Amino acid sequence: MQDPEFWHQKWADNKIGFHMGDVHPFLAKYWSALSPQRGERVLVPLCGKSEDLVWLAERHDEVVGVELSPIAVRAFFAEHLYTPLVTQLSSAHELYQFDELSIYTGDFFVAPLESADLVYDRAALIALPAAMRVEYAERIKRLLSPQGRLLIVTLDYPQEEMAGPPFSVTKQELCELFAGFEVTLLDSDEADEQHAKRAEQGLSRFAEHVWMITAEKQ
Repeated sequence: MQDPEFWHQKWADNKIGFHMGDVHPFLAKYWSALSPQRGERVLVPLCGKSEDLVWLAERHDEVVGVELSPIAVRAFFAEHLYTPLVTQLSSAHELYQFDELSIYTGDFFVAPLESADLVYDRAALIALPAAMRVEYAERIKRLLSPQGRLLIVTLDYPQEEMAGPPFSVTKQELCELFAGFEVTLLDSDEADEQHAKRAEQGLSRFAEHVWMITAEKQ
């Protein structure tokens, strides 16, 4: 796995270029493609202090995030002036709760999570190296309810041109990770040559994709 200390240090040093200050446009535009119902439980893995959590909590009765860094979780509640109920679950996990929102601190792979109907992944899969992406997908599939659906954002660029994270995840890999599921490309945002990421890293190509993943109809 990506060394947990790597991410703890990122948050401690406030080097969080991966954090978006606004709701992701793909979420606002394509969440409806999953035909979400208010009563369905939403899981947001490796959630950081994402504004997407608030957007989802306005539309669902139960939104569950998981984040390795307690700094990120405390910052999320502080910045929104929420006072959560904090429960120490074990030496490895805490649970922060406020209205529709519950966020677990600690390792996603062993967090005491219940099943989820909907999963939103903006920056979880692409944060993990290849071997961990396999373990991540297996964990997600175990947590999904029978009719569970995912909205997932990936990046596509020549991996040899930039060291992750974030990592490039191809359609082929995504289909292999979620074999037995239907993988549908909803949209792509192809960066032009002036795009900051392409310019900074000297990438020949850089794109952001959003996918819907659903159980295949039998």
